[in-house]
Amino acid sequence: MTSPTTSISDKQPSLLLALTPVVLTLLVLGVQLFYFGDFTPHIPLAIGMAITGLVGIKLGFTWKHIEEGIFHVIHVSLPSVSVLICVGMIIGVWIASGTVPTLIYYGLTLLSPNIFLAAAMLLCSVVSVSLGTSWGTVGTVGLALMGIGAGFDIPMYWTAGAVVSGAFFGDKVSPLSDTTNLAPAVTGTDVFSHIKNMMPTTIPSMLIAFAIYLVAGFTLIDGDAASFDKINAITAALQANFTISVWLLLPAVLVIVLAVKRMPPIPSLFAGALAGALTAMVTQGAGAHELLTYANSGYSIDTGIATIDSLLNRGGIQSMMWTISLVLIALGFGGALEKTGCLETIIRAIMTKVRSFKGVQTAAVCTSVSTNLVAGDPYLSIALPGRMYAPTYRGLGYSTLNLSRAIEEGGTLVSPLIPWNAGGAFVISALGLGIVEGNVENLLYIPLAFACWLSPVIGLVYAQTGLFSPRASEEERLLWQEQGEAVATDLGAAGPAGDVPAPSPRPSS
Repeated sequence: MTSPTTSISDKQPSLLLALTPVVLTLLVLGVQLFYFGDFTPHIPLAIGMAITGLVGIKLGFTWKHIEEGIFHVIHVSLPSVSVLICVGMIIGVWIASGTVPTLIYYGLTLLSPNIFLAAAMLLCSVVSVSLGTSWGTVGTVGLALMGIGAGFDIPMYWTAGAVVSGAFFGDKVSPLSDTTNLAPAVTGTDVFSHIKNMMPTTIPSMLIAFAIYLVAGFTLIDGDAASFDKINAITAALQANFTISVWLLLPAVLVIVLAVKRMPPIPSLFAGALAGALTAMVTQGAGAHELLTYANSGYSIDTGIATIDSLLNRGGIQSMMWTISLVLIALGFGGALEKTGCLETIIRAIMTKVRSFKGVQTAAVCTSVSTNLVAGDPYLSIALPGRMYAPTYRGLGYSTLNLSRAIEEGGTLVSPLIPWNAGGAFVISALGLGIVEGNVENLLYIPLAFACWLSPVIGLVYAQTGLFSPRASEEERLLWQEQGEAVATDLGAAGPAGDVPAPSPRPSS
């Protein structure tokens, strides 16, 4: 068996060969989505994995070697799959316990329709920073906010955009988040310096998004003409079918407390599911067998109000299987591309064209976005460019904090904006956006998730202007020298446009 530290292959694919599985997969995906009008990207990605396997065999890889790459990436991302399973359980159980209905009830009675979108983004931001998981936030608080938005007659895609903006903000800056720890780990920086260096892009993007949601709330939504009959009907139906009490928010409070105490997300979410089950038994009279069914197959109710039924008839582990299967196939495709050296060849081709910090920073962001787009995996879109580009920043004399910010924004924040990506697939499934049934209009949440795409755009502006783009500190330079890295003492001394050698050792698989 090949050692985990053995280089990918002595025979790298040509750029044309490396692009072949990427281009063919995107073509098949385009036919599936736009010609057949069927939003099921599973098979196109599986075909892409097969094409990549054929490319690898042509290069001299054995299937066993390619298989190792596929399963390695899947294995690394299994904690996220576990989070999906826990979130599925929580959704079903928290609806049965009355936690989600209580959130919807109080949201409809306390919030104003005009400030709802801005408040939704802020609430998801606070919860996601506390939990360190965007998926957990989207699947719990985000689901309740979708119900409140429906009660206010706000289009689903506007509410979803605000929820995604807030939830993935936390995944970007929370020290409890896996991606927030992964980005500095692969670039050789520490997590708190990484978080601090993201503030120049995070704060403006969140302020702009907040302002847009606030303006939209007062211009697109007529709060005075809101359908109070509809709101009253929803709140009455919730009271008729559930016990509504502020105490029913305790399962959500428990999860947040555990997260603040730095408990790992999976045990915290599972504890929240157990707390929800106990709450359902005590307050709603649910039986043990019913709760097992809700956790596995989701909650089911018929209130006679379509809006309520469409929101509450969901959850359970099985509801996550469409997303989990897509995540596993996308991860396998990304692992095959990495193991065969296709992604490395494409990145190297890009790196040979850039000679300045502006070009490298732009390339790092775009590479993370492209890897997200092609491989469908936020982890790979952070890890691979982070390993590949780090020596280039060192050669140019710039801090790798610039790189960690670039890949965090191109990886974490863009993930939910790609429907076949792990992040996008989860958002669509958990929020009930109905893309699977062909309701393409709800894809408008993508441009409306302002904070997610504004942050990397602002980062690209900084790259071109040199603002908030730190040079390597003396400590970093000493560390690189200890590690045997070639370090330029000054970018200007290296020649025009940073004409510095950019060593880029092949990453281990």
